[in-house]
Amino acid sequence: MTIKLFRSPMPQGAQRIAVTAVAVFAGMFGSHAPAAAEDLQVSAAGLGELRPAVHLTSASGWMNDPQRPFFRDGRWHLYYLYNEDYPNGNGTEWYHVTSTDLVHWFDEGVAIHKYTLGDGDIQSGSAVIDVDNTAGFGAGAIVAVATQQLNAVQTQSLFYSTDGGYTFAQYAGNPVLRSPVEGADFRDPKITWDAEHSRWLMLISEPHKVGFYTSTNLRQWNYLSGFVRDDLGIMECPELFRMAVDGDPSRTTWVLATGANGFNYGMNSGYAYWTGSWDGTNFHPDQAEPQWLDNGSDFYAAITWTDPRQAAEEQLRTRYAIGWTNNWDYARRLPASEWGGSHLSLVREVHLRDIDGRLTLTSRPVDAVNALEGAQARTEQLLIGHGETWAVPQPTSPAYRLRASIAQDLSNPAKEVRLKLKTDGTHFVTVGYDFATQTAFMVRDQDAIADQLTEVYRHGRTIRVRPRNGVIDLDVIVDRSSVEMFVNGDEHALSAVAYGANGITAEAFDGLAIIQSMSVTELAPAPPVRQP
Repeated sequence: MTIKLFRSPMPQGAQRIAVTAVAVFAGMFGSHAPAAAEDLQVSAAGLGELRPAVHLTSASGWMNDPQRPFFRDGRWHLYYLYNEDYPNGNGTEWYHVTSTDLVHWFDEGVAIHKYTLGDGDIQSGSAVIDVDNTAGFGAGAIVAVATQQLNAVQTQSLFYSTDGGYTFAQYAGNPVLRSPVEGADFRDPKITWDAEHSRWLMLISEPHKVGFYTSTNLRQWNYLSGFVRDDLGIMECPELFRMAVDGDPSRTTWVLATGANGFNYGMNSGYAYWTGSWDGTNFHPDQAEPQWLDNGSDFYAAITWTDPRQAAEEQLRTRYAIGWTNNWDYARRLPASEWGGSHLSLVREVHLRDIDGRLTLTSRPVDAVNALEGAQARTEQLLIGHGETWAVPQPTSPAYRLRASIAQDLSNPAKEVRLKLKTDGTHFVTVGYDFATQTAFMVRDQDAIADQLTEVYRHGRTIRVRPRNGVIDLDVIVDRSSVEMFVNGDEHALSAVAYGANGITAEAFDGLAIIQSMSVTELAPAPPVRQP
């Protein structure tokens, strides 16, 4: 992934933000020439330990885009883009981690190194298990196709592993695909096996287009078609998959998804998607306007996958997702120490549901997160009104899970309920629900670093969601430097990096509300097991 913000027409007022973002980040990926971190990062004074307790971080340096994992020999194998030389050196490479439960991770080191394998550094791509030896490197070989960039030229290169994905060799015939337009954006290949046509299908990010390519051997590729948009900037990290609607394998639809610039739709960057049909050549969306898997500020370059241990019907029902919890507008300005300040989201379980007549991707944390839960504080039937109250459960650990079911008091119904998280009485992050507009929201314009960051950082995020039987359910994972909120179970998500203390308050406006139940549960730390 490279930084190409605001390439599409911008709404009124966005130009100033765009200029700032491009000035700060131009070349981070592309030329990979970072500016001095001390000139960009906000002051971390008084913030204490910032490394997340239950999210995946690198031991040091820089991390961004996750690469779609595969399952082999009882373990998930995930790669992410990594720059050990950050903030003083250039380029990314593929760092390898493994897991048995998608919550606890083990460092395996760099699997594909930058600047040692031909055409430059190693950017986003995808790895597949070549079960039938279509590429000729042996049955079961791991074959990765990734973008390499040298002298601002992006090409697609192939690497293969015969030891289960721990080390990769370079294909002698690289690059396997060059850009059809010299010097244009051409990156993030996402490969899947198209069983219906006995071929590999690859999606690539091109200028204002997702390109579709096919191959029988992973080495020679032919152009098939393109999905063109001029309102979302450069569509990055695209993917195409089929899912069952409401768990019914007899009713399926296709989903095309991509990282996108959503300023034309009241978003910033995020994971955009369309439901529709795929005829083997072209994707036909049900409607022009994209939807978003997460309406927060910090869920980008996300990827999804299925569990090969599950039956085919279950793979249509359930996918898994992980994203980069960051935003290019301020990624290099966040407070950090040796680990660079970036982390990945929790892994989520994803379904496709018909919600109020619209096909919608939903997500919630994987069940394995429950194993981290410990001591719990709980309250029920708490009446709240105007004026903050601390009479709600308080966290006792740096990472915790807050669950709340909130309704209006029928005799004097409140219009809005706010929960202040990470509050010390001065700085805080606000989550809550506006009953008047049926909108869930997350705002961090008063957190511990907001006044040092951009307008994009301070802008609140919202999502329209209806109460169920008059009740709104919030499930919020809070870590040292992020908040992930899931509304009404898995209907909608809002995620953001956020900084502050460890307190919680509650308040209702223009009436009274009832917290029918609220719990705060400790989450045990789950740091990656590092190599000695």
